[in-house]
Amino acid sequence: MQQHNEVELSALGMAIATVVTIAEILKNNGLAVEKKIMTSTVDMREDAGGRPIQKAKIEILLGKSEKFDELMAAAAEEAIEYEE
Repeated sequence: MQQHNEVELSALGMAIATVVTIAEILKNNGLAVEKKIMTSTVDMREDAGGRPIQKAKIEILLGKSEKFDELMAAAAEEAIEYEE
């Protein structure tokens, strides 16, 4: 997010919980704000030529918080102090 003002996290199936956790950590630490959440299903094949199945999909669009740059500068300063 240092290079871009927004980041999109997306996941399928069992990975959804991980993406939601990451988004919540970024929000709770004041680094990001939630802009949009989209859910859908994706048609897939179980295996090569297997039966068709649907997988849940989530897409979370996060934007930089107002304090993002300030928080990142403080974290960088702490890292430098820790190395010394």
